[in-house]
Amino acid sequence: MNGVSLRAGIKRAIDIIGSIVGLVVFAPVMAVAAVAIKVRMGSPIFFKQTRPGLRAEPFEIIKFRTMRSMREDESVFGNDPDRVTPLGCILRRLSIDELPELINVLRGDMSLVGPRPLLVEYLPKYTPDEARRHEMRPGLTGLAQVNGGERLRFSEKLRLDVWYVDNWSLRLDARILLKTVGALVRPTAVVANVDEIDDIGLAPDRERPDRERPDPY
Repeated sequence: MNGVSLRAGIKRAIDIIGSIVGLVVFAPVMAVAAVAIKVRMGSPIFFKQTRPGLRAEPFEIIKFRTMRSMREDESVFGNDPDRVTPLGCILRRLSIDELPELINVLRGDMSLVGPRPLLVEYLPKYTPDEARRHEMRPGLTGLAQVNGGERLRFSEKLRLDVWYVDNWSLRLDARILLKTVGALVRPTAVVANVDEIDDIGLAPDRERPDRERPDPY
């Protein structure tokens, strides 16, 4: 076994152990969240959606539902913030809505750390270099999430994702996890309006800026 395969095996072992521990530790929180969603928002409790994973292979991501249903006159670009319920805001602020993704990690769909899984519809919009973000499993948290998260424009998120793929190490994963824990201690209520951060051409009036940024680490 070469060094890359060994590190990948260790990363997967950490994912399995970490997801099991997380599911056990957070089981009471998840149970309370499920009951609260059922009482305040009704069914379904979980939000499930197809996302591209490793090598862009599709998988079904699992989250707690935080939004009301979309009306006919609404779109994912302009109305997502309006659709988040008061309970959903709390779940998002505390990142509780993401806890069911530990099941995805345990299944092998995701990793604890990696590029966040975005929408399948975004795949044709990536440049060949940006598409390399799918060379690793998507993560529960990632480099972009600890360097601005929802405040970042898509082009910047993708740049950080590719940087992570090119510079990945177990040490880097540990640093990202530590920064994630720190961010959870100081939660911020950010609900991104996709139309405001889209600069990769999903909206017809968007242009892609060509900007160079220093490496985040």
